[in-house]
Amino acid sequence: MGVAGHRTNTFVERLWCSVKHEDVYLKGYATMTDLMLGLTEYFTFYNTKRMHQSLGYNTPDKVYLTASGGGAKIIDKYSKTEKISSEIETKNRGSAVPLHE
Repeated sequence: MGVAGHRTNTFVERLWCSVKHEDVYLKGYATMTDLMLGLTEYFTFYNTKRMHQSLGYNTPDKVYLTASGGGAKIIDKYSKTEKISSEIETKNRGSAVPLHE
């Protein structure tokens, strides 16, 4: 991972930790269809009903709709050097088939 990789990955890691512990492990889906339906329900709950401490105990939907979130602040706290390093790393992962040009 690049210079900022561990920080930018934190948000995704937290999300998947919540998904696994609050839904997948508890329900133990037997089929892929059940998993897909269950995750659809969970993400609807996650975005519309579940309060988030990091969002001042609001839901992501409320923060998005009221534009009261700190998304820009989170992005702005990383320097340009870290952003450029991360972009270069993403482009040079060695994929046999380029996903984006």
